[in-house]
Amino acid sequence: MKKEVIKPMVQGIVIGAIVIVIVMFWTGWAVTSGAAAASAEDMVKEAVVENLAPICVDQYLRDPNKLERFAELKKKSSYQRDDYVNEIGWATMPGAESPVRGVADACAKRIMELAG
Repeated sequence: MKKEVIKPMVQGIVIGAIVIVIVMFWTGWAVTSGAAAASAEDMVKEAVVENLAPICVDQYLRDPNKLERFAELKKKSSYQRDDYVNEIGWATMPGAESPVRGVADACAKRIMELAG
């Protein structure tokens, strides 16, 4: 083959390969290990919250002062309810010293749905 034909062909192949790689990452066909790890971490956090929120609700249901505390919870704005659930201790799991992040918010929402 002639040099005049080979040079544009090689340039086209290189440009095409670069475009394909860009399209693959942009559309999500390929994922970097960092993005995969971040996604996995988010999934784990969601799973932990989903598994611990029912325990939090159960602790609320076993609270001897639940009616008074529910009235207080209901008075709080939606963004303050998780702080209240943490303060009361419902989001602190048995055997733990502090609440798991995100559990109080999910718990407060479930408690409000129970009473709703």
